[in-house]
Amino acid sequence: MRNVWTIYRKELKSYFASPIAYLLLVVFALIFGYIFYAGVAIFVTRGLESQMFGRGMPMDMNEWVIRPWMMNMSVIGLFMIPMITMRLFAEEKRSGTIELLMTSPVRDTEIILGKWFAALTMLVILLAVPALNLGFLFAYGKPDWRPIVVGYLGLLLQGGALLAIGTLISTMTRNQIIAGGATFAVCLLLWILDWVSTYETAAWAKVVSYLSVVTHYEPFSKGVLDSKDVIFYLSVIFLGLFLTARSMESVRWRA
Repeated sequence: MRNVWTIYRKELKSYFASPIAYLLLVVFALIFGYIFYAGVAIFVTRGLESQMFGRGMPMDMNEWVIRPWMMNMSVIGLFMIPMITMRLFAEEKRSGTIELLMTSPVRDTEIILGKWFAALTMLVILLAVPALNLGFLFAYGKPDWRPIVVGYLGLLLQGGALLAIGTLISTMTRNQIIAGGATFAVCLLLWILDWVSTYETAAWAKVVSYLSVVTHYEPFSKGVLDSKDVIFYLSVIFLGLFLTARSMESVRWRA
C-alpha cells in the first residue's frame, strides 16, 4: 500500500501542477452554478404560478431541482472525465518516464491503483464544488438529503467506471489528445447505447441498452439504491483496471 500511496500523491500533485485541475474546477463551477440557478428559478416560478391560479399543488424540490441537476452532472461528467485520464499513462510514455516506472520495484497493480485513485480523487473534488450550491437549498428550503447522498454515490460509481476505461485507453498511446479523444468517444458511446431501446424491443437491444451507463444512473438520481446498478459499475471498474494491467504487461514485453 505504501507504493500505491506514493504514486497516488505524485499523480494528484501533478494535476495541480498544470492548468488542467484549475480549468476543470472553473468550468464545473460555472456550468453547474448556472444549471442550479436555472433549476431553482423554474421551481420558484412554477410555485408562484400554482399559487396565483389557486392550484395549491405541492412541488417536490428534489424532483424539480436536485434530480435534473444531478442528471445533468452525470452527462456533463462524460466530457470532463477524458481530461482527467488522458495524461495518466500517455504523458509517462511521451516524457519517457514510463521506463522508470517499469524498472522500479513497483508492481503494475500498484501503479494502476495509485493513478486510478488519484483520478477518482480529482473527480471527487470536481463534484464537491457544485455541491456547495446545495447549501442554499438547505438554508432556505427543506430538501430530502437521502436522495442527494444516493445520487452522489451513483455519480462516483459511474465516474469510477469511466475513469477505469479512460485509464485503459491512456496506456495504449503516448499522445494525450488521442487518449482524451478516444476516451470521450467511448464514454459517449456508453451514454447513447440506451437509445436503441426507443425503437427496438428484441433481446439484443435490451442487452445493448443494459450496457448504457446512463440507464444505470437513473435509479440513483431518483434516490433508489439498487444492487444491480452498483454491481454493474463495480464490474466495469474491475474489468477496466484488469484490462489496464494486461495492457501494461504488453508494454513490458514490447520494451
